[in-house]
This record gives sequence, C-alpha cells and structure tokens, in this order.
Amino acid sequence: MKQNVYTVAQINSYIKNMFTQDYLLRTVFVKGEVSNCKYHSSGHIYFTLKDAKGVIACVMFAGNRTGLSFKLEEGQMVVVGGTIDVYERDGKYQLYAKQIALDGAGVLYEKFERMKRKLEEMGMFAQEYKQPIPRYIRTLGVVTAPTGAAVRDIINIAARRNPYVQIILYPAIVQGDQAAASIVSGIRALEQLGVDVMIVGRGGGSIEDLWAFNEEEVAQAVFDCQVPIISAVGHETDTTITDFVADLRAPTPSAAAELAVYDAAQLMERFAAYSNALDHAMQAQIRRQRNRLENWKLRLRYLSPINQIQQKRTYSMDLEGRLTGSMNSALVQQRHRMALYAERFKGLSPLEKLSQGYAYVEDKDHKVINDVNSVKPEDMVRIYVKNGTIQAKVKEIDKVGYGEGTDT
Repeated sequence: MKQNVYTVAQINSYIKNMFTQDYLLRTVFVKGEVSNCKYHSSGHIYFTLKDAKGVIACVMFAGNRTGLSFKLEEGQMVVVGGTIDVYERDGKYQLYAKQIALDGAGVLYEKFERMKRKLEEMGMFAQEYKQPIPRYIRTLGVVTAPTGAAVRDIINIAARRNPYVQIILYPAIVQGDQAAASIVSGIRALEQLGVDVMIVGRGGGSIEDLWAFNEEEVAQAVFDCQVPIISAVGHETDTTITDFVADLRAPTPSAAAELAVYDAAQLMERFAAYSNALDHAMQAQIRRQRNRLENWKLRLRYLSPINQIQQKRTYSMDLEGRLTGSMNSALVQQRHRMALYAERFKGLSPLEKLSQGYAYVEDKDHKVINDVNSVKPEDMVRIYVKNGTIQAKVKEIDKVGYGEGTDT
C-alpha cells in the first residue's frame, strides 16, 4: 500500500486553512495574565497570556495599537480580543490581538485613566487654581465616615497639636453607590458653614472601595469649593482623582491633620524665641541709645554757654597773662634801651657841659651864637652858665682867636 507523504509547508498550510475556516477562531476574546511583554522597535508588541493551566503566544501589530489605551505591562490581568491564526513558517499558532482591555480592577483603572486625562485637559489639575492652606486655623471641616480609623486619627492628632481648633465632622458615606452624592453634600455643607480648611478622605481599601473619590461629580465639587481642601484618601500608595483636584494631597488622614492644624506647642516655643530675640534687641538698642545720649551730654556740656564762657574766660586770662608778660618784657627792654640812651645823651647834654665850666650864649632871638659873625658890638646876648644866666652887651669882637681882644 502506497502512503501519502507531505511536506512541512503543506501540513502547516493545511492547518492554517483549518484555523481560517473556523469561524470561532476569527473573533475570540481570551482572558489571562500578561508575561514576557516586549515592545519591538517596529512598534509591534509581543507577549504571552497565561493562566493556571496554559499559555498562548500573542502579538499586537503597530497598526492595531489604537485598540490599546494603556501601557501593557507584566502581571496585568487583561482580556485580549483578536484572531487565532497559524504562523506557517514556524508552524505555531498565536493570538493576533486587535484590542486589549484590563480585566476586573483593571477596567476600573482604565476608567480612572480616562477620567484623569479628561479632567486634566479641562484644567482642573492646574497649579494656578490651587488655594494656599491657611497656616493658622480656628475651624477644621472633615468629610469622612463617622466611624473608622481615619476620623479617629484626624481628631486625635488635631486635638494633640492644637486643642483650641474646632473640628466639624460631616458624616459622609464613603463607599458604595450613594458615596459620591454624600461626599459632594458634605463639601457643600461645610463650605456654607465657613470652615477655614477642609479634609476630604477615608481610610485605605481597594480601588473599588475608593472609587467614589474618582467620580467626576466629586472632583467638580472639590474644584468649585472656595474653602481650601486637603485630600486624604487611603494609604500613601493610593491615588484618586480627588488627590489631583484638591488644593493639597496628604498621603494619609493622619498626615492631613498635621498639615491642616498647626502645632500650638511649637508656636508658643516660636513666640518665646521671638520674645527673647526682641528683648535682646531692645536691650541692645537701649544700650546704644544710652551711649549716644552720654555722647550728646558730653558734647552739650562742651558746647554749653557756661562752658564756652569759662573756656573763653580762661583763654582771656591766658591772653592777659601773656600780654602782661609781653608788656613787662617790652618795658624792661625799653627801660634798658632808655638807660643806654640816657647814658649816651648824658655825654652830649649842654647842662652837663655847663657843669664842667662851659657857657652857652644866645642872642636876643634865642638863637645859639657859635660864630663871631653872628653878633656885632652893642648887641645884647644871654650867657647860660651852670647855675643861671647872664645878660651882657657886646663891646668888641675879636676874630683872631679865643680870648684875645674880646670884650663883653
């Protein structure tokens, strides 16, 4: 009996035709966990879907990437829609993906991402719309469940930091179908009461438990609120839409209470430090002003009329003493000079000559006669001697020499 022998290509082609003719395999949805995910430089995505009992190879071509609204990563639970076909060259079948959606919680995550993109495009996350959190508050509004760890943590921490801050609690429903409307009502009610700042949040949970804080109506209420809002939803790793819209995000409700309520003890310590610094500054200023006052007193004392008079008087006395000394010195010098001149004039004095036996002759006009030609006989002359004068008449004039032929 002769057997039919086929080539590998023929077998692979036959199997491919079988897959192509199977209507069920043309459009199929497969759920599983993503593994071995690789983004190729060409834009294609290669990955494997697996569950507890098997695996299937998958590929999404670059042209079908519009069917993927999120980044495909290891460990995600997804539902892949596409066609199962055979790759003839390798003789392997695989799932050619045309659309991929997250499964279960992943669907909510995809919805979360869509909402986040929508509100971000609307500008609700913009920093310029964020209100500053007041540093010192008197009233704190809290929108959360009336029971649970979140509200207890907020009350305890707020009371410990500042017991004078009034806490107003709005007991909201934070989980379930009615949660979003309840949270919105709480925000609006506390806004009307005029609290200084508001904490909106709850304790941790799954994405389903926290979903009310991802609703658009809650985000809109937070955005429209005129009171600054601190979002405190879940634990530190949990993130909701409310966190992005709120004026400030706190990782936990406890942290929100610390951000909202100032520490009164630290404030008093700061006041004490300011008081000490102010006191030191005042004392230093007083010392500086006292020193300035003393300097002005010294200057005023120096410039006072009495002091000026005393100084001028002292200066005048000094000048008087110097002038007196100068005058006395000048007098002594002048007396000495006069004595010298007196001695010199003494030798030239006519009286001194008269006392030595000489005589002094004047004519009637009191002119000195020192020449015989100055008189003639019968002229009256006056002769001055040591102890008086003599009136005489000239009888004869002798021009030859002294004592010869002279007659008076």
